[in-house]
Order: sequence, then structure tokens, then C-alpha cells
Amino acid sequence: MTVAVLQFGGSNCDRDSVRALSHLGIDAERVWYEDGLPDGTTGVMLPGGFSYGDYLRAGAMAARTPVLESVREAAADGVPVLGVCNGAQIGCEAGLTPGAFTTNRSARFQCERVHVRVETTDSPWTAGFEEGDVLELPIAHGEGRFEADDDTYDRLVDEDRILLRYCDADGAVTDVANPNGSRGSVAGILGERRTVAVMMPHPERATLPDLDGTDGAGLLRGFEASPATV
Repeated sequence: MTVAVLQFGGSNCDRDSVRALSHLGIDAERVWYEDGLPDGTTGVMLPGGFSYGDYLRAGAMAARTPVLESVREAAADGVPVLGVCNGAQIGCEAGLTPGAFTTNRSARFQCERVHVRVETTDSPWTAGFEEGDVLELPIAHGEGRFEADDDTYDRLVDEDRILLRYCDADGAVTDVANPNGSRGSVAGILGERRTVAVMMPHPERATLPDLDGTDGAGLLRGFEASPATV
């Protein structure tokens, strides 16, 4: 099992992601985007950062690099793909998931710990949790507000593809607990294949015990779920 953590110009969470995955016993390596996906890749992680300085829109340029076509093909074949923060923006821009992540309601960069509620366990990313479980995870973004038109949002709800919602420590979804103004307090969603997910919070920053919390570990274990390879 080897998870390819794609590195673009401006990525800054790729090393963190590899270390977190390795701590969980999941083989992972950083892969420069121009090199393409290595043979034998069993998972793809699009890490956080500021690919290409968020020029045009966050994630827009990275989403148009040739490697993303390979990622889409791998996802279609059942290879698990996870986009985190800037990786979530890339994932939406590349069509791996619907909707978009745009400027926070505060119009400021926000770096803080938040609570999210598990909305579905029908995915490898949340299979180790119970529906309604509350996780504490860090966020660090300026364009984390999830937006989708009515039809898209309703389809995500109807198809049980809302992965995580922002909530308070008791699991209540409220406007106060929504840090960036995301529609429906959405913090993470699934693609048409449930092995594809994007999320704004950083599970890799809540995996190592010495970093004050391990709630992200269960999410990253989604990479263990599929035998599909590139």
C-alpha cells in the first residue's frame, strides 16, 4: 500500500500528511505533480497549502495540471482519494466533488480548532465512527466556505454525501459553530464514488498524540479500505 501525497508549487502540508500516515502504519510518499502517479499507488492525497499562491482561485491552477486527469481516472477505478483544505479546493475545481470552496464569511484567514459531526458512516473515511460522533480538528483557511446551488446541495443531502458538518462540542449544528459560513455547515463531502472525499479541516494535524488530539486518525484510515491500485 502506497499513498501518493501530491506536491504542487505552494503545497505546505505534504510532509505533515506523509508523517501522519506513516504514524498510522500507512505507507505514503510525496510525489511531485509533474512525475505523475507512481505504479502501485493505492491512494491519493491532495494536501493543504497554497498551490500556486491561490492565483485565480484557490486550487484552480493545480486542478488543471495533467496529473489530475490521472487522479480522476484512479478515483473512477476505486482508488481512495482525499483532498484536505487546499486539496479540497483542488478536488472541487477538478470535478472530483461538486460545489466550491470560497472566501470565508469573515473575509479573513482563520486558524483555529473546531468541532465537526460525522454525518454518514457509509464511507471508508468514517466507517470507524458512529453517526453523530463529534471530532475536534484544526482548520487553517481563508477560502473554506462551501457553496453549492440548490439542486447540487439537495442531491448531496439526498444521496447521503455530506461527510462532516461543523457543530459545537455537544454536536449541535448552529450558525455560531459554523466558522466560515459554509452552506449547511458543511465541512466535508463525498464524490459520486464514496471512496472520494474532500474536507476543510486537517485530519493530519490531529493524528500524532504529541500534537494535542488524535481525532483525525480515523479519517485517514480510509486509505486502508480499498485494494484498488493505479
